[in-house]
Amino acid sequence: MPSAAGSTTADRHVDGTPGANGWYVSNVHVYWTFNPTPDNDSGCNARTLTTDGVTHFACVATWGTTTFTDSFGVSIDKTPPAVQAVPSRPPDANGWYNHPVPVSFAGSDATSGLAGCSSTTYGGPDNGNASVAGTCTDNAGNVGSATYGFSYDATPPSLAKVTAKHGDRSVLLAWTASPDTQVEQVARSRGSSPSKLIYRGTAHALRDKGLRPGAKYHYTVTAFDVAGNSATQALTVTGTGRLVNPVPGERVSSRPHLAWLPVKGARYYNVQLFRGGRILTAWPRHGHFKLPRSWVYHGHHYRLRPGVYRWYVWPGFGLLAQAHYGRLLGGSTFVYGR
Repeated sequence: MPSAAGSTTADRHVDGTPGANGWYVSNVHVYWTFNPTPDNDSGCNARTLTTDGVTHFACVATWGTTTFTDSFGVSIDKTPPAVQAVPSRPPDANGWYNHPVPVSFAGSDATSGLAGCSSTTYGGPDNGNASVAGTCTDNAGNVGSATYGFSYDATPPSLAKVTAKHGDRSVLLAWTASPDTQVEQVARSRGSSPSKLIYRGTAHALRDKGLRPGAKYHYTVTAFDVAGNSATQALTVTGTGRLVNPVPGERVSSRPHLAWLPVKGARYYNVQLFRGGRILTAWPRHGHFKLPRSWVYHGHHYRLRPGVYRWYVWPGFGLLAQAHYGRLLGGSTFVYGR
């Protein structure tokens, strides 16, 4: 700031790094130059400011009857604002996020005050050591930063198709899950009844017992990873007794392959087929029998025609000629039609 009174001049010098809004962001050196040297001066000594804050100056210099007065303030803020990350929600499961997470940044500044902060949203890629960075700026233009580290996985595990193997009033469910699966659960419902959780664990199979032959059961298998992502497969199973194929009431369009659970010690089985009355009897040696395209029974020719069929199986012991049969294994039905 030059001032002239006749041949007298005075100049103020403020040396530092300017920031924003009139603030300096470095140490500031303040001094004056005079020509000629004043007879007297007060508050005009050179000073180096190193502390954040506002410093006021009042320099007065005189030459005889001439007076120079200079009053002003120097504002310094060399300190970036303190910054912290603020995620929009806590992790979704087990310390992991499994869908995009917005992260804002908040800060404070004791000297020039806070001007604003950034925000971002992380939505991938999957990373157990993911991080986002953000900043806050104070009114002097200083920028502070912070980083938020977290685990992110938005990819569900894979779950292969669930299979069902029928047993006597039971079913063995089996499935294959990807290695990132942490836990699996199975829920079962029947008809309009609510779904019931019947299994939760790490095995890849479950035998569900106590099923009612002919009743339909809906199973839902769900695999979860550590981040809470899930994959689901569902299937409907008809309960069976010892006669397992076709399941009771099943509709078939080709010759059915009748199957039943084998009996220990049985050397053969007696299979009987009814439609109205009995129309076929056979003695297979194993626990299955495929109906022929046509056959003769008691002098009559038969073949499968559309309709409802009932079938029964007895186990046989010893020689076939001895006709030593055990207790009826069970009966079932199927519907044939093209």
